Amino acid sequence: MDRRSFVESMAGVGMLAAQSGASAQAQEAGRKTRLYRLDYFYYHQGDQTARLTDFLTATAPVIAKHVPTVGVFSAVLAPHAQTMLVLSGYSSVEEMEAASRAVTEDPTYRKAHDELEKSPEGSYDSLQRVLLQATDFSQEVVPLAEKPKSPRYFEVRIYHSPTGRQLGLVHERFAKAEIAIFHRSGVHPILYADTIIGPEMPNLTYIIPFATLADREKAWDAFNADPEWVRVRNESVARGGQIVNFNNLSLWRATAFSPLQ
Repeated sequence: MDRRSFVESMAGVGMLAAQSGASAQAQEAGRKTRLYRLDYFYYHQGDQTARLTDFLTATAPVIAKHVPTVGVFSAVLAPHAQTMLVLSGYSSVEEMEAASRAVTEDPTYRKAHDELEKSPEGSYDSLQRVLLQATDFSQEVVPLAEKPKSPRYFEVRIYHSPTGRQLGLVHERFAKAEIAIFHRSGVHPILYADTIIGPEMPNLTYIIPFATLADREKAWDAFNADPEWVRVRNESVARGGQIVNFNNLSLWRATAFSPLQ
């Protein structure tokens, strides 16, 4: 993982405008974290697996010193089985850039980076980076008070809408009724966010932790059978059409060294 890839600029006129608006909303709502970054590290079987794991094990504590929210996950069910996912959260673009500089200048990070780069195979095959903006109805991502006995599973759901207007209706459905149905069914997302730089926009990403896969299955069964959810979904389709035209689902498990468990 070269230092340039970690600190490469996210700047762009549209994104900076969105971030400025997000900062104003964050101040109004008293929220600290409005931007979240998803880094997908795609690797192949062989030495890359151990090297990337060793690198992230060594550097996760360094990143956590400078980044308010950090989670490191390994793929359980994903389009590319050999993937590590790093979630990081920031209050602003400026904080993201400052944190990246601080991390890559840290001696522990630099040593781990140099070790990672020794192999002629490369440290990973490719990196996909997505920048998200938390919705107004999203909460702060807060680590557990106590580390669980075993790392939790995290489900990442990405809902793609045909238009920006229909994505707005997705927001409305979540905020008005769907979240309440989630909670009584045992589904407790820690983040709802729109992609502001990334593929297949417009879309909304939300992330749900579960203690076990059995808990996940039980919760989703309860949600799908809830009469109010059936009514709410039918009403939203009648009003706005198929406001979600397709969705992507992936399952991840927190690594033992992930600050977010």
